[in-house]
Amino acid sequence: MRIAVPNKGRLHDPSVDLLERAGLHIENGADRKLYADTVDPDVTVLFVRAGDIPEYVRDGAADVGITGRDQVAESGGGLTELLDLDYGKCRLVLAAPEDGDIANPADVSGKKIATEFPEITRNYLDEQGIDAEIVEVTGATELTPHVEMADAIVDITSTGTTLKVNRLGIVDEVLQSSVRLYARPDVTDDPKVTQVETAFESVLSAEGKRYLMMNAPESRLDDVQDVIPGMGGPTVMDVAGEDTVAVHAVVDERAVFETITDLKAVGASDILVTEIERLVD
Repeated sequence: MRIAVPNKGRLHDPSVDLLERAGLHIENGADRKLYADTVDPDVTVLFVRAGDIPEYVRDGAADVGITGRDQVAESGGGLTELLDLDYGKCRLVLAAPEDGDIANPADVSGKKIATEFPEITRNYLDEQGIDAEIVEVTGATELTPHVEMADAIVDITSTGTTLKVNRLGIVDEVLQSSVRLYARPDVTDDPKVTQVETAFESVLSAEGKRYLMMNAPESRLDDVQDVIPGMGGPTVMDVAGEDTVAVHAVVDERAVFETITDLKAVGASDILVTEIERLVD
């Protein structure tokens, strides 16, 4: 099986990190390579431009791909989304000069919109019932209204800072995007694809969770369970030769500080907190 991964840019490092955390260690590193083997002899990684990944998957050069929802939408879709990987978050927005006369989407009717995403923009305009001219550019989109190339733009923003710097205000949200795992429809049930999807999902499930281990008096077990119900209840094991039980549970990272205080108050001791690399439901 071949996985297409962004070869550079802000999506490359977190994508490679996800592969590593999922147990798909890349052999001999990932720098300056077009493809690489992994510790799984049945899985190969292809390093491809994020914008080209949808085409690689559709054409069968790769079986699954890691790329942004915006890239798939711009390429025309046709892929099955398996998993939202929850990074690379951004928005495509319709924006216009702050001191101009465009205050709502209908105001761009009959005007020019510059964008690097003509397909997404065209679909948006059709959905809104707006007739406007699309000017396709390959960079510096924010500049186009100030040099009279366009009246508005459709562009990616994460924080809105670049738009503000260029005196552009958001008129409407066109698309919300994040990095997703995509596959061709004909391979979604392939066992290896399912295995990779499960591995990625286990990494996501472990984020923000901590594993707690402790000893507690058996007589206070109900009190301990009230403090940490865990995922379906904590795991309880007898400690040989003592009126003590060992309790293990998964808790939310944000609750660890308060949980430890509450556990000590009900007699728990030897409390150990560890990170979780993967969590399979």
